[in-house]
Amino acid sequence: MKIAYIVTRAEPIGGAQIHVRDMAEAMQRRGHAVVVLTGGEGHFTEDLRARGIETVILDHLTVPIRPWKDLRALRELRAALETFKPDLVATHSAKAGVIGRMAARLLGVPVTVTTHGWSFTTGVPPFKAFVYRWIERVTGPFGADKTITVSEYDRQLALRAGVLSESRMVTVHNGIPDVPPALRADPSRTPPRLVMVARFGAQKDHATLLRALAGLRSLPWQLDLVGEGPLLNQTRTLAADVGLDDRVHFLGQRRDVDQILADAQVGLLITNWEGFPLSILEAMRANLPVVASDVGGVSESVTDGVTGYVVPQGDVGALQERLGRLLSDPALRASLGMRGRAEYETHFALERSVTKTLAVYESVLRRPLDTSPIAEQTGETGSRGFAARGGER
Repeated sequence: MKIAYIVTRAEPIGGAQIHVRDMAEAMQRRGHAVVVLTGGEGHFTEDLRARGIETVILDHLTVPIRPWKDLRALRELRAALETFKPDLVATHSAKAGVIGRMAARLLGVPVTVTTHGWSFTTGVPPFKAFVYRWIERVTGPFGADKTITVSEYDRQLALRAGVLSESRMVTVHNGIPDVPPALRADPSRTPPRLVMVARFGAQKDHATLLRALAGLRSLPWQLDLVGEGPLLNQTRTLAADVGLDDRVHFLGQRRDVDQILADAQVGLLITNWEGFPLSILEAMRANLPVVASDVGGVSESVTDGVTGYVVPQGDVGALQERLGRLLSDPALRASLGMRGRAEYETHFALERSVTKTLAVYESVLRRPLDTSPIAEQTGETGSRGFAARGGER
């Protein structure tokens, strides 16, 4: 099979880019021909090429809505697809989802859309949410053969918004590849180090985290913040204002996140809106307990009181109380982290997600596809296996 993956941009690298990279590499290992089309160059495209994945740069594909440039992007994308002649187009992220499915429809090629969190989800600024909800409805005639939502929360949100029917959607939770045992953390180590991997932008809520930690200065801890973004300097100023400038370390954009997590004791994601964040899965994979905001599909990965804690969005008091528990109890950190690692192995390993995604592709193409030895051994092949498992847990 020939699969064309489309994602809007190469930088900054987020969940959609990492998912496309891992999925494209997994499909290529299974013998399928793959190309990734994206807007711009960056670490993402370098990583793709290093893994031997064919990459095409689209000069006119950008995130902002610019009708004339978007029309040029549509023509550019259509031409690239005509050259590759895919059996299936798989689009990822909002803009790529709209333009990609239009191009696929014009060429008569089956298309899937994977939404990594709707752009009209709860927490998104109201006007932006209104615009993207309207776009999804207007482009309905160019709808995908199947839309994959990465959380059940997102599937239900689309149903409530009236942008898609139930028969055209399926939930497939994200999965990520494993790391060597040497990159698994010891959550019981003291003093504890907390880590949050997140872009400094409106979506993430570093301010609530810093205000919660300001009330826990009597406890020994350090915080590593990984990422860049427009609110970085503002967050630095806030850390100093609440008296935490000696406790908080701004590490910038890093390519050794796995090692940073292995050196930590608690994983964090304090945020305003999400789809199904990979950073949580990365922390669970590393054997870390996770504390995260209860938004989007977060509670579908973090089980409150079992693998970590989910707290109401923006609730400084609740976050401070849960963090206080973990900072004061090494045995609790170890117990929650161990359960989180087991949850990752059972539900969020990459092969599980790939097998389920292949089943969706098969349902779109109406023909069987190659399966991996892992899928053959477990009997989880094709649409029969997918239906028997009920789609997701």
